[in-house]
Amino acid sequence: MKRPRFLPDNFMLMMLATLVVATVLPGSGTTAGIFNGVTNAAICLLFFLHGAKLPRQAVVAGATHWRLHLVILACTFVLLPLLGLALKPLVSPLVTPDLYLGILFVCVLPSTVQSSIAFTSVARGNLPAAVVAASASNLLGIFLTPVLVGLVVVAHSGGLASFDAIRNIALQLLLPFIAGQVCRRWIGGWVDSHKPMLKFVDQGSILLVVYTAFSEAVNQGLWQQLPSHSLLGLLLIDALLLGLIMLIATYGSRWLGFSKEDEITIVFCGSKKSLASGIPMAKILFAGHALGAVVLPLMLFHQLQLMVCAVLAQRYARRAQI
Repeated sequence: MKRPRFLPDNFMLMMLATLVVATVLPGSGTTAGIFNGVTNAAICLLFFLHGAKLPRQAVVAGATHWRLHLVILACTFVLLPLLGLALKPLVSPLVTPDLYLGILFVCVLPSTVQSSIAFTSVARGNLPAAVVAASASNLLGIFLTPVLVGLVVVAHSGGLASFDAIRNIALQLLLPFIAGQVCRRWIGGWVDSHKPMLKFVDQGSILLVVYTAFSEAVNQGLWQQLPSHSLLGLLLIDALLLGLIMLIATYGSRWLGFSKEDEITIVFCGSKKSLASGIPMAKILFAGHALGAVVLPLMLFHQLQLMVCAVLAQRYARRAQI
């Protein structure tokens, strides 16, 4: 029987199970040190494989549709951060300061790759442009997200992160990614033919970060310090952010005169945020901080965007068939 769309996907269920395990059996001491080392290695491997997977030919071929790409990048790295800041008077009474940091962090992340392309394909949008836009967003996010964290998050958090994180991002994420691009000519075919392995590394590294982050948070008393009403407030705020950016992307693309296919690409690539890139980045950017509370808004936003975009993609597809 087909799974109802309102239910979490298997990966989200695994993340929830990991969160429960971290709550009941949090790692500490030597165990925590081992998990941190394994997690760092998995993150480096993840970005190396992403570099080896990304075809440069597709980037060059689709990069000519510059107006569409500028709109998507503006939604991802300009409009959503501004929305996060503008909503602070509404957000602050509903969530804790650490959760608000997590909300701002969601706003400065790059778009997803796989799901943005998949939803654009289902909705019959401009698929080549989606491949380029989503890939470019993730590549630029390696540079832009740390800078935006410094400009947006640090300015509203009393300096909890620092620009030194840009160096750490370069060492742990950018260098492996570049190494993967360099090695693509030799291993690209092998990586393309072993996509389940990439998915395993992708999801495995996220689960490791979730476990280490929430283990540390539980040891610091996360659930005792987190009011129950804050979780409901967080869910409402994530839904509001997603709804606003999707409305802006939809009607903005129409106002700018884009075709229906381009509108679909802008909506799906410009409104989504990457869990795969976000959680490893959070581990580096917020080292020594309450990481569990910071990544919780991203976990909820991830599930919301999957459910909403699944329904919207089907609606677009039905309209294309009429």
